[in-house]
Amino acid sequence: MTVRGVLAAVLLLILVPAPARAAPGAADVRWSVQPSSAKGPDGRDFIIRRAAPGETLTDYVGITNLTTRPLTFSVYGTDAYNTEDGSFGLLPAAQKATDIGAWIGLGAKEYTVPANTRLDVPFSITVPAGATPGDHAGGVITSIAEEAVDAKGKKVLVDRRVAARVYLTVAGAVAPTLTIDTVRLEYTQSTNPADGGEMTVSYLVRNTGNLRLSGAGAVRVTGPFGWQLARTEAMQIPELLPGGSVTVTERIVGVQPTVRLNAEVSVEPASFDQKLPAVTRGTTVWAWPWALVILLSLAVSYLVLRFVRRSLSRRRSKKPPTTLDRAPAQ
Repeated sequence: MTVRGVLAAVLLLILVPAPARAAPGAADVRWSVQPSSAKGPDGRDFIIRRAAPGETLTDYVGITNLTTRPLTFSVYGTDAYNTEDGSFGLLPAAQKATDIGAWIGLGAKEYTVPANTRLDVPFSITVPAGATPGDHAGGVITSIAEEAVDAKGKKVLVDRRVAARVYLTVAGAVAPTLTIDTVRLEYTQSTNPADGGEMTVSYLVRNTGNLRLSGAGAVRVTGPFGWQLARTEAMQIPELLPGGSVTVTERIVGVQPTVRLNAEVSVEPASFDQKLPAVTRGTTVWAWPWALVILLSLAVSYLVLRFVRRSLSRRRSKKPPTTLDRAPAQ
């Protein structure tokens, strides 16, 4: 997803291309959530807004009950974060929101939607006067808590949630920045010297700016004197929220050991209002060509052995013959 920059403000995005729906359960509880208006859905997949510190915005989510009985939903706002694989995640219900989730207000904590009916629920976003400029991400969650039986036969309370994403860009100075925090290399040689070896490159990409950013990363492997040994295709970096990070791992096969291998990682941010420079970081690893080292060692040992034998032979050939003294006959 490309970053829309300063003009991309509130983005409320359903979790799937179609209206987000709860999966059918034992009780066949099904509902969907989609961006809406006071008059109903207006065909948008998301809502784009822009806010200034101290401003209050109003928008809607449409909650559609897809069952034949009334359903009561808990509706609330929460904060978003990047999961370990870079995916968009929302805080668990027990964790208190401290950012945009705390700015989202609703008229009630619970809403009852009749059977096969859609209810357009208004919500507000009140931006604090001291809110930091840039992107703030969260979601409007609808949930139903149901009793279920676990594998041990015990009754447990299952909180089923369907959410709409909320991205809010607060007006002010922006700094779109991606950094590469660490690069780690591992190299394993193949049993067949002709196959080279396998290099594993892991690098941590972090969003250190205040706008959400995605990008593409590539790895270039070189040997002595900059000799290029391998280069990977561009790998997509998922959209990272401000402060978010993801570890990318690539495996490259057929890399020949050249005593010292260098891997340079380059990450190019996705298109922005202006082209952002790529960020690079590299590190090295020892990769001894053991098959060649053994062959050279054997060759050197053979030459040394021959030299020693020749030296001993020459010494013996230059040594004068030994004569034995005999006593005169009586």
